[in-house]
Amino acid sequence: MDHLSRLIQGLTREQARYYKLHAARTAHGGDRLDFQLFDLIRKKGDDEQALEKFCTRHYGDTKNAWYRLRNRLLEDINRSLTTLNYDEDEYIHALHMLALYRHFSTLNKQEEARYYLRRAELNATAIDHHELLDIVYGEYIRLSHETLHINPEVYINKRKTNRDQLEAIRAIDDLLSVVTYRLKTAQNFAGETPILELLKNTTDAFLRDRNLKNSPALRFRIYHAVSQVLLQRREYSALETYLLRTWREFSKDELFDRSNHDTKLQLLTYIVNTLFKNNKYKQSLRWSEYLKSAMDEYNGMLYDKYMFFYYNALVINYSVIDRAKAIDILNSISNYPQITANAFHQLFVHLNLSVLLFDQGEYRDSVKHLTRLYMLDSYKTADDSLKLKIAACELIARYELDQLDVVDYKLKSVRREFREQLKTDAHYPEKELFDILKRLMGVARLRDEPVLLEKIRLFISWMSNNHREDSQIIDYHKWLQNLLQKSRLNA
Repeated sequence: MDHLSRLIQGLTREQARYYKLHAARTAHGGDRLDFQLFDLIRKKGDDEQALEKFCTRHYGDTKNAWYRLRNRLLEDINRSLTTLNYDEDEYIHALHMLALYRHFSTLNKQEEARYYLRRAELNATAIDHHELLDIVYGEYIRLSHETLHINPEVYINKRKTNRDQLEAIRAIDDLLSVVTYRLKTAQNFAGETPILELLKNTTDAFLRDRNLKNSPALRFRIYHAVSQVLLQRREYSALETYLLRTWREFSKDELFDRSNHDTKLQLLTYIVNTLFKNNKYKQSLRWSEYLKSAMDEYNGMLYDKYMFFYYNALVINYSVIDRAKAIDILNSISNYPQITANAFHQLFVHLNLSVLLFDQGEYRDSVKHLTRLYMLDSYKTADDSLKLKIAACELIARYELDQLDVVDYKLKSVRREFREQLKTDAHYPEKELFDILKRLMGVARLRDEPVLLEKIRLFISWMSNNHREDSQIIDYHKWLQNLLQKSRLNA
C-alpha cells in the first residue's frame, strides 16, 4: 500500500470530514475528481484494478494528469491535517509560530515577525523544549542586527542559560545509558529494593547537581529506561513493584499535566499489562478503569490513541476469567471506526476471537476468523514467525473438525513456505507439532500407536520444562494433553 492510500485509510471520520471542508474552499471546478479519488481510496484502499479503472475513465493514457491529481490530493490532505492539528499540543503550535515568523521575516515585516517569534518562545518555554528555544534565541539575536527594539544581550544570556540546561540534559542521557547498561547486566531482581538501590547509587555517582537529580525530566526518563529494560528481561514481578511505586511518587509530587499526559497513560497501560502477566486479573481490570478515566482527561485528547490498549486490557483479562465476556467485547469493538481504520487492530480482533472460540470448542467459527485474518494487509506484512504460529492454529482447528484432507494439504504447504523458520530453535515447538500432526493423519485410534504416544508424551514433557506462555497462540501443551485424555477415555 502506497503512502497516499495508507494515509487516507488511516484517517478518522473527523479528519476525513475536515479534509472535505478544507479542500472545498479551493476552487478546482468540475466534478471534483480529487473528492472522487479520495472516496474511492477510502472505500477500496489500494485496490489496483479500481484505481486503474478510475485513471483510464478520466485520463485515458495521460498519466501525468493522473499523477498531478494524486499529488494535489496528498497536498490538500497534508494541509488539512496541519490546520486541524494547529494547536494539538504546544510543540506543534510552536512550530507553526516559527513558520509564521519565518514567513513575515522574509517579507521584512519585522513587527509581525517578532510577534510570532515571541509566541514560539512562549510555547517552547511552556514545554521546556530546550532545542527549540536554542533556535528561537538564535533568531532573536539575528533580528537584533536589523532593529533597535531587541537588546541582543538579553537573548545572549538566555541562550547561555538554555545551553547550560541542554548540557544538563546531555548529562541525564549519559546517566541513562549507564543505568540501562547496569540494569541489563545485573542479576535478577527479587523485588523493588535492588532496583531502587541501583538507581540511587548510579545517580549519585554520575550527577552532582541536586536539582538535576530531582528534576521531573530526569525522573520521567529514568522511568522509561527502567521499565523498558525490565520488560525486555521479562522480570514482571520487579516491574510491577517498580511501576506501582513510580505511580505513587509521580502522583504525590503532582508531576502529571497536559504536556506529559501521554506518559501518564503509558504508565497506566504498563501497570495493567504487568498485573495481568503476574496473574492478578482483578487488579489489572481495576487499573484498566483508572486508565479509562485518565483517557477522558483534557477533553479526551489521547482517547483514540489509547482506546485499543484499554480494550486489549479487558480482552486479555476476561480471556482468563470469563471467555464469553471476552468474546462479546471483541465482537462489540470489531465495528468501531478506531478499530476498522487500523489493520493491526483488526488482526488483533480476529486472532483473539479465533483463539477464544477454539478454547470454547467452536472450531468452525475459529477457522472463519482465521480466514478473515488472512485477507488483512497487516497479516500480509506480518513477521514470518507470527504467520507460522497462526498456521499452527489453523491446522489444529481443522484437525479437530476432522478435515484431514485439508490438514494434509495445508501441512505440506506450511512446511514448504516456512522451511527456514522451522530449522531454528525458536520454532522447535512448531516443527514437533507438525511432525505429530503428520503422523496423526494415518492413525485410526491413538491408543493403538505406542510410538506416537511416547513421542507426544516426550514433547509434552519438553514443553513443561521449556514452555513460555507468550511463545504460542494456541497452547500446544494443553491441546496435546487433551488429545491424550480423549485417547484414554476412548480406550
